[in-house]
Amino acid sequence: MSKNLLKWLYPGMQVKRWVTTSLFGVCVVALGAYFSAYPYPFVSTFGVIIVLCGILFTVLGIGKMTISLITIFLPKREQDLVNILYQKRFLERGPKIVAIGGGHGLSNLLLALKEYTSNITAIVTVADSGGSSGRLREQFNIVAPGDIRNCLVALADAPGIMGDLFQYRFPEKSELKGHNFGNLFLTAFYEVANRDFRQAVELTSKVLAIRGKVIPSTVANVHLVARYRDGRQTQGEAKIPRPGVPIEEVFLNPQDAAPTEEAIEAIQAADVIILGPGSLYTSVLPNLVIEGVPQAIEASSAFKVYVCNVMTQLGETETYTASEHVRALVKHTNRNIIDAVVVNGAEIKDTEALRRYREENSIPVKADEDEIRAMGYKVFKEDIVGIRDYVRHDSHKLTKVLINAIERNRVIKR
Repeated sequence: MSKNLLKWLYPGMQVKRWVTTSLFGVCVVALGAYFSAYPYPFVSTFGVIIVLCGILFTVLGIGKMTISLITIFLPKREQDLVNILYQKRFLERGPKIVAIGGGHGLSNLLLALKEYTSNITAIVTVADSGGSSGRLREQFNIVAPGDIRNCLVALADAPGIMGDLFQYRFPEKSELKGHNFGNLFLTAFYEVANRDFRQAVELTSKVLAIRGKVIPSTVANVHLVARYRDGRQTQGEAKIPRPGVPIEEVFLNPQDAAPTEEAIEAIQAADVIILGPGSLYTSVLPNLVIEGVPQAIEASSAFKVYVCNVMTQLGETETYTASEHVRALVKHTNRNIIDAVVVNGAEIKDTEALRRYREENSIPVKADEDEIRAMGYKVFKEDIVGIRDYVRHDSHKLTKVLINAIERNRVIKR
């Protein structure tokens, strides 16, 4: 008998007692089987009872031994075992959902969506040019990590402290002022992984133990460009919102930036594709103006849903109705990439929140569902609003509406 095998018999391993229990159960089963073979009814019945008792001891021993071994790998997290089994068995049977966008809108959706399925792929814009992301782009020639970081944290199964850590922003008095730890972490992995951003995201995904995948829409160091109706142009996502000057179109520089292979493969394999929520011109469309992405969406047999914003956005979608959001998507892609549109149908009553928005020329998006239906799309008009300091989509309400839309589409297809 090897030394390693003998270690199982060391004190405190919490294995010997359950092995002994199982062996005792096997012996009892054998004894019961012996008695149950007797031709006398009383003795054979007694034997069956002994067999059942033996089976009980065997199952108890094996079960306790399994739990004892599992808790070695999940120290102080026995309660997580049920969640892990739930995720592996139930959530992995959920539909393959691809969510495309960026900003807080997409990450907010992912928070609730991961409770419905673990087959989630977030395809995220990397055209951000402001704040910490913008500074890191200039210094390290890296694609913008900010929106990627938000989606990784949203899908994380790691303890909450990891999410807090990745979202931590260094104070103004430090040399790292304004930088976000998660952005720095991704940048460090980018350098360690021989400047391969896809690998940096994959490695970070493992650290956070995320459900699903987060994929950059491109790994080219692109910048978003807006052309306004007055003919002027602006480069840089953070500079694009310009109050009072309507946007005619947005495109990427360089325009020949290629989508990641993983993004196209995810779209091709998807059961459901969700566009948004998020800023129309600076979060959603930067993914859709990449050559190859709208073509893949159109060719996909997936159910395609656009989640319209609940408030207009200063400098981007001032005065836009829901149908105008949809028209902008159609115009930029010139492809059939939408089957249905989710719009807010609830009245926003929080006067204090609305007052702050009105100061920025932002109002609730008018849900002109008849116009959208006239364009040939289904409309799901429901209460999807959550109001705290800001008026945003309530992730749980929105996910419930999306699940209902997905299930109804399944019934229709059958």
